[in-house]
Amino acid sequence: MTVDEGIDITKDGDRGVLKRIITEGEGSDTPSAGCQVTVHYTGTLLDGTKFDSSKDRNEPFDFFLGKDSVIKAWEIGVATMKKGEVCVLTCAPEYAYGATGSSPKIPPNATLQFEIEMIDWKAEDLSPNKNKGILRHIIEQGSGFDNPNDGAQVTVELEGKLQDGKVFDTRTVSFGLGEGSESNICEGIERALEKFTLGEKSRLTLQPKYAFKTEGNTEMGVPPNSVVDYTVKLVSFEKAKEPWSMDAEEKLQQSNIWKEKGTDYFKASKFQLAIKKYKKVVTMLGDLPEDANEAEEHKEQAKQLLLSTHLNLALVYLKVTPAHHYKAREHAAKALKLEPQNVKGLFRLGQALLGLGEVDQALQNFQNVIELEPQNKAAANQVIVCRNAIALQKKREMQLYANMFDKFAIRDAQAEKQRAKAEIDVIGEKVGEWGKGEGEWTDEQRDRKPTEFEKENPNILLLDKDGQFENM
Repeated sequence: MTVDEGIDITKDGDRGVLKRIITEGEGSDTPSAGCQVTVHYTGTLLDGTKFDSSKDRNEPFDFFLGKDSVIKAWEIGVATMKKGEVCVLTCAPEYAYGATGSSPKIPPNATLQFEIEMIDWKAEDLSPNKNKGILRHIIEQGSGFDNPNDGAQVTVELEGKLQDGKVFDTRTVSFGLGEGSESNICEGIERALEKFTLGEKSRLTLQPKYAFKTEGNTEMGVPPNSVVDYTVKLVSFEKAKEPWSMDAEEKLQQSNIWKEKGTDYFKASKFQLAIKKYKKVVTMLGDLPEDANEAEEHKEQAKQLLLSTHLNLALVYLKVTPAHHYKAREHAAKALKLEPQNVKGLFRLGQALLGLGEVDQALQNFQNVIELEPQNKAAANQVIVCRNAIALQKKREMQLYANMFDKFAIRDAQAEKQRAKAEIDVIGEKVGEWGKGEGEWTDEQRDRKPTEFEKENPNILLLDKDGQFENM
């Protein structure tokens, strides 16, 4: 190999991709799989014939690395480039367009050369809404194609840093994916791990929403609203069994485990974790009671599990914030669909409706509870609350209407006053002198007889000489 040919950058060392650097790049970072890269390039055959150039079009080329959207030589070569670097890649046919070429400009079995300039790249965005909340930069590729799933047992090595470089977390930790908060693992790491392969090591940049939010973490020394960087390596994982691979018996057993975990979290006031576990039960068993091929025993067990889970979800949502009362209403209603006379379902639906301001419907639910359980003091108290709320609402409505009528009366009086003034202006013009001079009436005006107009309009008011209104 000569210096001009460049160095072999293939994994197998088969000289399929040779790289020669023309201009050194900046720093040490290079793009990884998933990054969106922006480059300029010029492609030529070995004889110098140019077949394509983004520079000639004055249009940089964007693509996602590691997504098989470019030839193999580019996937290998571009991943080694630093920002600002310019290099030449010499690409053997098996790393380019192979035995078929790319008609009409690239013949079969052609070795190609590309001069590539790395303009920039953006880290892979793993956040749900692609709002740059979770950015991943792969440092070391993992092996295989499997990823951890929700509920998988994972072991990771991690180091967390603030933006000023201060390290606040260094450890090896094992936990169940989806329950990381129990081990001070933030949401962004858990979401990212679902995309990791075994042995992968990546740098994650997490916005506060996916890190420690507005509260920060005093135990670790993370201030509120902090952007953090984590270097995470997935050491090992054991996938949780997927629902589609379970029979009815296994689904019921797993659902019971999740339900009990959810209840434990609820008792510990860890409401978000409780909601996660209860929702997994609903997802697991949602269709089982309606499956015509399922045994009646399994259907009944699934129905009872779903009933208690929906009731628990309604209770948790009532505990979280008033903003979640609509969710409480939803799950209480689903519980009542499974068992229409369920007292807890009626009571919690009433509570949700009351919180949403739907007092009449809430009252009806509490009264239904009392019909089923006449000694239910909690429901009786809620009936009183509802009736008081209805009375207060009616009082406010009456006051509102009274205020409205007062406003209407004032408006009508003002309108009448304006109308009277307009009519006086008209009569003033008829009389001839009103509004002019010193304001005194002449003898002629005082002694005159009514005009035909005034006779026809006896209700029109005129000013007398003392400035008072009188009827003609």
